[in-house]
Amino acid sequence: MQRYKLIIEYNGAPFAGWQRQRDAISVQSVLEDTISKLYKQDITLFGAGRTDSGVHALGQVAHFDFDGALDTHKFVKSINYFLRPHPIVILSCDSIHQSFHARFSAISRSYIYKILNRPQPSVIYQGFAWHLQKHLDVQAMHDAAQALVGKHDFSSFRAVHCQSASPVKHINSIAVRRNQDFVEIHLNAPSFLHNQVRIITGCLKMVGEDKWTKEQIEYLLDVKDRTKAAATAPSAGLFFIKAEY
Repeated sequence: MQRYKLIIEYNGAPFAGWQRQRDAISVQSVLEDTISKLYKQDITLFGAGRTDSGVHALGQVAHFDFDGALDTHKFVKSINYFLRPHPIVILSCDSIHQSFHARFSAISRSYIYKILNRPQPSVIYQGFAWHLQKHLDVQAMHDAAQALVGKHDFSSFRAVHCQSASPVKHINSIAVRRNQDFVEIHLNAPSFLHNQVRIITGCLKMVGEDKWTKEQIEYLLDVKDRTKAAATAPSAGLFFIKAEY
């Protein structure tokens, strides 16, 4: 068996997330079915990040084992052809050591959340950003976000149906920046809880609108109660950027 590493880009809007599901179409199921059908082997993909329904990826990492040698250039070209019209594209395929695991070998994962912050909506970025009309105080959002950096109990910042064994996570960095009409929230951590990035975004939005202060974010860490936090931000603005190994 030879192991192969994929870098994948996808528009998450039509999918029920990355992970294969019984009654819904997912990125994993489309890729597995396409590769298995074309190469006549049952393929199982392992992804670096289990993105939720509607979440996009610019550099999702996955691996699979294949009985035989692949011409990786031909593989990428062929699979991308047969993936159409699904909004998924394989950016690269490389053979890799058997010890590599897309999920468990990753030392960190990076996400970006995009907010279109202007009075007018966009026909170009619809489905790829959260449109907020009120001007956001980016510096206040960035300062408040620093309270979340480090190791904390993130019970207030995870979905009620999160299956993680522990609410304790370590966030390496959060940066909030303005890029023309966009406010971008960059996050890096070894791993994240279910909906953690989107709940953090919802809370920072409250700070940006001058409804909350940094002290409210610190309070949420202390109170450990999801019902005290803000609403979860929409999935459309969230992008999985990359995993580091």
